Amino acid sequence: MQYKRTMAGLALAAAAVVTLAGCSATSSASTGAGGGSDTDWKTATSAESAGGMDALVKAAKAEGKLNVIALPPTWANYGKIIDGFQKQYGITVSSANPNGSSADEVAAVKSQQGQDTAPDVLDLGNAVLQQNLGLLTDYKVANWDDIPTALKDEQGAWTRDYTGLMSIGYDSSKVKTAPKDLDDLLDPQYKGKVSIAGDPTQANQAASAVYLAALENGGSADDITEGVDYFGKLKAAGNWQNVLPTQATVASGETPVVVQWSYNNLAWGPAAGASGNKNWKTVVPKGDALGSYYAQAINKDAPHPAAARLWQEYIASPTAQNLYLQAGAFPATLAAMEKSGKVDQDALDAAGGAPKDYVELSDDQVTAAAKVLAAKWSSTMGS
Repeated sequence: MQYKRTMAGLALAAAAVVTLAGCSATSSASTGAGGGSDTDWKTATSAESAGGMDALVKAAKAEGKLNVIALPPTWANYGKIIDGFQKQYGITVSSANPNGSSADEVAAVKSQQGQDTAPDVLDLGNAVLQQNLGLLTDYKVANWDDIPTALKDEQGAWTRDYTGLMSIGYDSSKVKTAPKDLDDLLDPQYKGKVSIAGDPTQANQAASAVYLAALENGGSADDITEGVDYFGKLKAAGNWQNVLPTQATVASGETPVVVQWSYNNLAWGPAAGASGNKNWKTVVPKGDALGSYYAQAINKDAPHPAAARLWQEYIASPTAQNLYLQAGAFPATLAAMEKSGKVDQDALDAAGGAPKDYVELSDDQVTAAAKVLAAKWSSTMGS
């Protein structure tokens, strides 16, 4: 995700779970709940192929439950998106490990296989996605044509859903001069203040901070080594803070500077009201801006296969796509919604319009970057 602009146009409000436990047999509602006595929603590659949307809704309601994972309520408006799905279909959404990483999602799929607590659907960063395609199943939503070709798997194993920009969030009560780019964070005023959202070998958001550092320091999307070296310099300067930032740590002032997606920095600031940090500001670094679409996918062994497919339909609908936009995240179907007049124009205007000069690492570049991170991050950072 990359383009050049200030955050002034992005200053819009963001929205603002229960840990799954126990195990039992996989739901039996996947067969015969909607599209006829022999309908098996585990193998349905579209609603149309298994009796239509009405049949899918009926089967999903019969299952009555959907398991999601690693979806913080303030992340890209997932609180409102989950609430909207529950209200529209009367299906209970169980949200596990909301602060987990893409790697945690995959680990849950593997460790809970065959249990009714297993994740039905996944929201994955690209590196982890590419390494775990065998866990996914093909499904094409009804508005498949609204999703650009570059943002979906040809057979439907995954679809991109939203993107933001890598940004710097900072507490203006603790930082005297606003940073313009990552190099500014090497200044002594940032002593012990700079953190990223997780382990770059595990989490796409953290890895993207390294990608951006590479672009700013003579590296490239083809070789992110300079990005790892930058964080080594940050640690050597004493400015690195090895603390996982959360909305709570930002609100308390424990993590004064966080490099993460723009929609998360926005959601943790004044837009969050009493639970946010009124002094929190967000800056997209000058020069190359970095972004990365996250991908929606269905666990091939989803315990609630009809509900999983209905979730995909909901996520791709203008309703949910506009909820992403209202949080400052740009949805995959933005161009189609603009053309059809279904876009939330106020939210789009507040976000500064459709992204321009956008840059994102390709699948091959992400795979190469993951190898660099696996080889160098721990030895460089000592963790």
